[in-house]
Amino acid sequence: MQHTGTVTDVPGLERRFLEILDETVRADIERGDYHGANLVVARHGRVALRGSYGLAEAGTGRPTRRDDVYRILSMSKGFTNALVFRALSEGRLMLSTRVVDLIPEFLGTERFRAARKDRINVAHLLTHRAGMPATPNPGLGPEGFAVLADVVEALGGVDVVHEPGTNLNYSAAINHALLGEMARRAHGATSFRDLVQDKVFAPVGMTHSRFGMPAEWQDRAVPLKVITADGSWLEPADIECLNDVIDRPDAELPWVGAVSTIDDVFAFTEMLRRRGRTSAGEQLIGESVLDVATTNQTGDEINDLYAMVAAARRWDLPPGNMGLGLALAGTGTHARFFGPFVSPRTFGSYGAGSSLLWVDPVSDVSFCFLSSGVMDEGDNVARFQKLSSIAASAVVGGAGSETHS
Repeated sequence: MQHTGTVTDVPGLERRFLEILDETVRADIERGDYHGANLVVARHGRVALRGSYGLAEAGTGRPTRRDDVYRILSMSKGFTNALVFRALSEGRLMLSTRVVDLIPEFLGTERFRAARKDRINVAHLLTHRAGMPATPNPGLGPEGFAVLADVVEALGGVDVVHEPGTNLNYSAAINHALLGEMARRAHGATSFRDLVQDKVFAPVGMTHSRFGMPAEWQDRAVPLKVITADGSWLEPADIECLNDVIDRPDAELPWVGAVSTIDDVFAFTEMLRRRGRTSAGEQLIGESVLDVATTNQTGDEINDLYAMVAAARRWDLPPGNMGLGLALAGTGTHARFFGPFVSPRTFGSYGAGSSLLWVDPVSDVSFCFLSSGVMDEGDNVARFQKLSSIAASAVVGGAGSETHS
């Protein structure tokens, strides 16, 4: 079942390219690249394209709806980042705060295996240069990692594999498990899940987002279903097992366990576009913190994970272009989620094979996309490069064509 998006004339966005973007998403789904999607493109906060396409659940034929609740995988890290940014803005954490300053048991019980762990700090974790193993399992397998306290306990026995600060390798799990627990302890909160609700979701107005899937949202939940994983670094079971893990009532996985709707993701993206200010006018995150978070912190270093994806496709190796927890577009012609036609400081978050949000601070365009049917990561990069390039091509008249909201 196909749907057509709604294009609304917004100053500074060329309608024809938005119609092409709408047609491209429908053609992708018709071809079987993915099952369905929700999409929002806006400029200066004004929505120019909104669409709900295809199927939310291929197995039952349930059509995609605007209020579908997605398990957003690593886009969850963006929500955890926002909690950490708020803690940095309020002085509860510093970039130099070491993990062991707040989680002393992270050192473990064997001093000969604790070398270098006492150096890992917030900056290392946010820039994916902590040196911990780049595994999707944070010290425990899927049967055990729903409970954050259990994960943190297990990480005491996980060794550092690189000198902290010297190797850029996307951390699928460990870094943000530690960041979530550090933020919880810095606030003295009982649970990470409730802390994010209080400090991020509620003030931003994200009424259908949380870590873990509430039972009452199950009828709108979009299942994680892998389409293909040809040579992917993740096996289908690594992803599809998360349906059950995220649905556990005690689940709070800061790295991959959030659920959200397209409207909530758009609200979150708009808070970032407004440089940390909510629609109600609260400055949730300091502008200076977001300015550093959206500045390249990793130079020309190559991200080992996406170098592997690129090598498999015979693409040029991409620089990591990491800010603090946020991916940046950077410059160059290499394949990347944001495409080559946005400004270099365009920033965003993504989830494996399925989801993307970005903000271009020059054009003031925001892009949000949640999809059903998890793609191979190389296919996913190619998909989003294409869609982001079309969205960027819609911009006309420069950044100053209208007063920013």
